[in-house]
Amino acid sequence: MAPVEALTDHAERCARTLADAADVRVVTHDDADGLTAGAIAAEALDRAEIPASVRVVDGLSTDRIESIAADGGTVWFTDIGSGQLDAIAAQSDWTPVVADHHQIADASIDAHCNPMLAGLDGASDLSGAGAVYLVARALVGSEARDLAAQAVVGAVGDRQLVDGELVGANAAIVDEGEAVGVIERTTDLDVFGRQTRPLPQVLASASVSIPGVLDDPATVTAWLATHVDDPDQRWADCAPATRQTIASALFQAAIERGVPADRIDDLVGTAYTLAREPDGTALRDAAEFATLLNATARYDESEVGIALARGERGDVLDRARELLETHRENLSAGVDLMLDRGTTTETAIQWVDLEDAVRPTIVGIVASLARSELPDRPIIAFADDDGDRKVSARGPARLVRAGLNLGVAMDRAATHVGGEGGGHDIAAGATIPAGSERAFLDEVDAIVAEQVGGAEGGPADTADSATN
Repeated sequence: MAPVEALTDHAERCARTLADAADVRVVTHDDADGLTAGAIAAEALDRAEIPASVRVVDGLSTDRIESIAADGGTVWFTDIGSGQLDAIAAQSDWTPVVADHHQIADASIDAHCNPMLAGLDGASDLSGAGAVYLVARALVGSEARDLAAQAVVGAVGDRQLVDGELVGANAAIVDEGEAVGVIERTTDLDVFGRQTRPLPQVLASASVSIPGVLDDPATVTAWLATHVDDPDQRWADCAPATRQTIASALFQAAIERGVPADRIDDLVGTAYTLAREPDGTALRDAAEFATLLNATARYDESEVGIALARGERGDVLDRARELLETHRENLSAGVDLMLDRGTTTETAIQWVDLEDAVRPTIVGIVASLARSELPDRPIIAFADDDGDRKVSARGPARLVRAGLNLGVAMDRAATHVGGEGGGHDIAAGATIPAGSERAFLDEVDAIVAEQVGGAEGGPADTADSATN
């Protein structure tokens, strides 16, 4: 059975529930995947002529679920809710619908669409926006297929690429987007900023380090000057022959400098272009669009992100760009701070407390960006959050293959100290009471050690190389 077809029954059950509603309240998550998910939901309901509102939240506590349920009616949770199905199912006198991709709590409701229900991986096979797209397609039919563009942005923003490309049900959605002309998929260098940044910044963003070439923008600039006439042009503006010249020279430099063959392969990935968006703008590249969206809700202006994802431009786009500049500055400062402070190493994890120096809404992104510099074991990062502690966890893919499941670890450890948590195997989060950090860390450490203790190259085998 094809990946999308495996979820058809679940998507159709959700769509039937929504179609019977007099109006729908959409509750969605505050990252790029959640904003695109909420935008897809709002667009689909609008096309189905069902009145709707959208609310963006940073998480779902039991108290928040009880408050939402108290108003009754139909509530569509998008990119959020599967990990809280027990609390959702416990409420009465309302009609909940959940389209999500996070790990599922031990409970069930009638209208629930999640890739894990069909044996798919919620961290790589289908994003939250993708799950909502499947429900939207079931609700309004082929009229929803142009929304595949938003679903692709959500998946890319949620870092669901495997070996540089979208796979599983995500790839099937790309196929549908290509069929209606909203998505273009091409093999390209695996870099960020193709549409908006000059070549030195674009090439410096590559995940593969080539000594003397891809060290930093200054090094890249000097290297480019020997290969192209205009090193400051954008990648999107380069002629095909120029792109080929740069790519070939990079591969040759990598070979000459002894970069391992598997890492050289990582220089290439798949670019996802939003074909109907203007050339040279962040809206045209899925990764850049996702970053733009992340810069809105993370700074308490989620309405800007929802409007942008629904196609509004003008003042909305201008404001998003302003927020993006702030976002980039804060991320850079956060990563620098995290690397400067270093991490404290336990048996199986490493952790850092960023206190109030990093916004709780971006601590997960900071941890993700810093993980490449601290690769040995999972990173647990704390930040202050209105009297509580926000926790974000990120892990290496090799440990996930060996059994690491941070979603389970965050859930169990947070519950142990009176908090709430969950997420994916490779990335998860929690909110815990202030003062419970030590007990929380001890529990996470024990759980992760049990999950990956026997793995080759796991934490137990790399203690001497961990960052302290």
